Amino acid sequence: MPLLVADNLTKDYGSFRALDGLDLTLAPDEVFGLLGPNGSGKSTALRLMLGFMQPTAGRVTVAGHDCWADGVEARKRVAYLPGELRLYETMTGRRLIRFLAGLRGDTPGAEVESLAKKLDIDIDRPLTHMSSGMKRKVALLTVLVPKVPLIILDEPTNTLDPTMRDELLDQLRGAKARGQAVLFSSHVLHEVEAVCDRVGILQQGRLVHLQEMAELRDGRAVSARLVGTAPTTGPDGTPLAPDATADGRLNLTYRGPLPGLLDWLARQPVADLRVEPQGLGPIYRKYHGAA
Repeated sequence: MPLLVADNLTKDYGSFRALDGLDLTLAPDEVFGLLGPNGSGKSTALRLMLGFMQPTAGRVTVAGHDCWADGVEARKRVAYLPGELRLYETMTGRRLIRFLAGLRGDTPGAEVESLAKKLDIDIDRPLTHMSSGMKRKVALLTVLVPKVPLIILDEPTNTLDPTMRDELLDQLRGAKARGQAVLFSSHVLHEVEAVCDRVGILQQGRLVHLQEMAELRDGRAVSARLVGTAPTTGPDGTPLAPDATADGRLNLTYRGPLPGLLDWLARQPVADLRVEPQGLGPIYRKYHGAA
């Protein structure tokens, strides 16, 4: 049974439609990424899913609770990290974590110390003495500590250094392993590729593409420079499109056993070669240009 269900979810600001008829489901123990540039509707979608705004049309539910009409019950099942932080900066990190947990009726356990160590953060420092990156780590702790069914994150890796970005992705994998669902927005393709089960691409408020990541992980993107006659058929024997061998280069996507691809490439006039996982880049660029 889906944990989150969005049905024709729509939001207008006057004559401007920020989100247009979003249909989406999210299962427990699934990691879902919303992709798109600024202004594509990502944050609007997340705020509607949290019941912060009333939809113009449609509805969204979490565990059967309408996020607007029954928002308190819906939000009890969600931990949320906003894209722009507004924290109680007179508190220490530890006090903030305890305070927010107390609002849920929870008492943080030993996992706080373990997570703080992994994120390399001193939670006993006042927030006023922390950098923006350190504050984001504290905010991440407030989201990762509760064992709620759904975690929603808006651009979660903003201001984090590469090591901490990798650690956060590991934490999201851990949440999935515990049976939690994760929904996060991003414009960083390689992070989404690394952790998501499914990805949705938003364009001007509309969901224009829904992608199972397992399908992409089975594919390989092949790019090569040719120094002789270009092939006319691909590794599977089907004709290649004219643009696959344009300008003395070979560009194609391959799905199938790797030995078959390598055998075919060995018989081509290849001067240099790159074979890598297919990735989201070509799909994203179809809608938004260069990522």
